[in-house]
Amino acid sequence: MNHGDTEVQSLIRKNYEQDEYFELTHQIVDAEFVVHKEMGPGLLESVYEYCLMKEFELRGISAVHQVELPLIYRGQLLKKKYTIDIIVEETVLLEIKSAEAMHPLYEAQLLSYLRLNKKKIGFLINFNVPLIKQGIKRMKNGY
Repeated sequence: MNHGDTEVQSLIRKNYEQDEYFELTHQIVDAEFVVHKEMGPGLLESVYEYCLMKEFELRGISAVHQVELPLIYRGQLLKKKYTIDIIVEETVLLEIKSAEAMHPLYEAQLLSYLRLNKKKIGFLINFNVPLIKQGIKRMKNGY
């Protein structure tokens, strides 16, 4: 890692060292730190999304953004779709925000996306904070 490794490690290592997603989530959080350090707070969500995508590319991490997924209700495909900000390595979902405060609705949204996509790990990231560690929330789905 090329910066504040102890800060990143303290954020991730708390409970996740035995987690099968540890290495990938460590890389994701480090990328978030780098983007925030480079760009600072106060920009549009799309700016952070594009910068994260570039950071993942530079690290050789597979990621796709603005992923439209079909909405299925009671087994029926509806015309409406929903969009996930970023999916990393087909495993971890990222919901990007640039908000004054984190709203509980954002957490519910990410948990719903995790459940609907049968994914275990996601990050809710608010880049509009003085220190990015204040804006990162790792969430787990028990599906």
